[in-house]
Amino acid sequence: MNTGSDEPGEAAVAAGKAPADPGARGRGAGQEAGDGLGSRAPEFIKSRRVLHMSWQAGVFVVGLAVVVTGIVMLPLPGPGWVVIFAGMAIWATEFVWAQLMLRWTKRKVTEAAQRALDPKVRRRNIMLTAIGLTIAAALAGTYLLKFGVVMPWKIKDQ
Repeated sequence: MNTGSDEPGEAAVAAGKAPADPGARGRGAGQEAGDGLGSRAPEFIKSRRVLHMSWQAGVFVVGLAVVVTGIVMLPLPGPGWVVIFAGMAIWATEFVWAQLMLRWTKRKVTEAAQRALDPKVRRRNIMLTAIGLTIAAALAGTYLLKFGVVMPWKIKDQ
């Protein structure tokens, strides 16, 4: 195994094996070609450490603002979860932890969609919905029989 490196940050490769692509050099461990992890900043930004750190700080602040806005939208009207995931996607342009979390979330959503399309699960969900609607209709009917229908504009002053 060749453990030597001509360039700083170059990953070691086994003897006789070349990296998957020429752009793979300079990436750290766990950032092989094809896995898509790592910074997506332009090369001129990544080449200067202070500029890259500033870029990452800016991306973090923008992502944080979007995520906080999404959290505020959870109890208020608005697409809270969509905005939170958009903030995670912003973070994922720079941070590996956010990329991994976004991949995990996508995988779980795909698995849930697959389970929801399973005929047994669909049949069960339809049955539960029918039972829930029957119970709601029975409760509404009982209320109407007991109290009747009184329109708000016909309520007498007390």
